[in-house]
Amino acid sequence: MSDRNRLDIILINKSIGGDTLAFRDLIEFHKNVSLTLACSILKDQNVAEDAVQMAFISVYHKLHTFKQKSKFSTWLYRIVVNTSYNMLKQQKKHIEIDTDEVLNLEFTKQNEEDILKVTDQKKYIMIALNAIKTDEALVLRLFYLYEYKIPEIQDITGFSKSKIKVNLHRGRINFENHLQKILGKEIKSIL
Repeated sequence: MSDRNRLDIILINKSIGGDTLAFRDLIEFHKNVSLTLACSILKDQNVAEDAVQMAFISVYHKLHTFKQKSKFSTWLYRIVVNTSYNMLKQQKKHIEIDTDEVLNLEFTKQNEEDILKVTDQKKYIMIALNAIKTDEALVLRLFYLYEYKIPEIQDITGFSKSKIKVNLHRGRINFENHLQKILGKEIKSIL
């Protein structure tokens, strides 16, 4: 068991005992990943924040049911993912990506090549991730950004192993295609 898992268990036990500061510390550590996962699904920062807040409230009320057979993070992220998908179903509308902003690329000269600034790289990566299908964006973030293995992604998402592999494959292709549309030949500075 890792140090993080041990600390989570200690904080969980204190939280169940009524220590709200322990619960706050527990959530504080996991909030960024939770928000990123919710954004992958909902494609809107404000709605994702609402989903994460709802998920944390649910976790607070269900914390006593956590069996400690898996990592707390897996259990928590599964709740965040389910809450986000439920909110997405409730919205029943498509969120369009505004690509007008991509016309103003900022470049800096370095080693005789035009390279996108790091802040611009992040911006265009987020635009491309928001443009691909929800399941693909979620799996790409879990696999590449947070370096979860396929079995852990199965636990978090509830997807089958084959669905995860297909989403990884299609997601990489679709992600690259969207970046190509946005950046043209400057895509080489990101990939």
